[in-house]
Amino acid sequence: MTQAAPLLSIQNIEVIYDHVILVLKGVSLDVPAGGIVAILGANGAGKSTTLKSISNLLQSERGDVTKGDIRFRGERINGLSPSELVVKGVIQVMEGRHCFPHLTVEENLLAGAYTRTDGAAAIATDIELVYRYFPRLKERRESLTGYISGGEQQMCAIGRALMARPKLILLDEPSMGLAPQLVEEIFEIVKRLNREEGVSFLLAEQNTTMALKYATYGYILENGRVVMDGDAATLRENEDVKEFYLGLSAGGRKSYRDTKHYRRRKRWLA
Repeated sequence: MTQAAPLLSIQNIEVIYDHVILVLKGVSLDVPAGGIVAILGANGAGKSTTLKSISNLLQSERGDVTKGDIRFRGERINGLSPSELVVKGVIQVMEGRHCFPHLTVEENLLAGAYTRTDGAAAIATDIELVYRYFPRLKERRESLTGYISGGEQQMCAIGRALMARPKLILLDEPSMGLAPQLVEEIFEIVKRLNREEGVSFLLAEQNTTMALKYATYGYILENGRVVMDGDAATLRENEDVKEFYLGLSAGGRKSYRDTKHYRRRKRWLA
């Protein structure tokens, strides 16, 4: 039986900033159609850079994909502009939300439909779809986005992405700065959008426990390289992942400071 081609395929990409600083080193990963894939790792591991290499937002930070291949639905997308990628169905929700603070919630959502050409009625239908998944946004639809809570801003940012009718959302650190129950609520909505609307997700996340609860597959980055990957259930049960990312080991809870870094590198890269 022939295996279906992945929705997104990244093969051996390298990313360099300022023509000097090598940030990603031979990173490869796949996102299947209808999947939720997590990129995991500590701060500075290269998670956000991986997402920006796909959405081509690197150039605004003087970064370039210097090697490798990025394909979406079989088509090479290296070098396409972010707006061209949105039209093709790839959109990134940036770390830190990045809503337009001087616009209302509904105006922010409408901004997400800027590239669409299917008319006002279809856009109005999708606004109501967003409000169905995020009823809190409907309550705040006339509020300036700069004055709503961080959790509501994250919902607004995801809702704005949905207005572009994406096939793949690149979601960067959705849990950052949010209370645990809000994080759970947002991940539950991501799961529903995946199941009910068929939207695939590639998410970068430091909250490994939450990411592996909702993702179907995961890749762990360290110093710009993939050091481990596997289905979410396998990663959850892996002793190294338990010890260094979930804070658990055979002897109970453990912190990074309790074990030297070189031991992890030796064990994972052997």
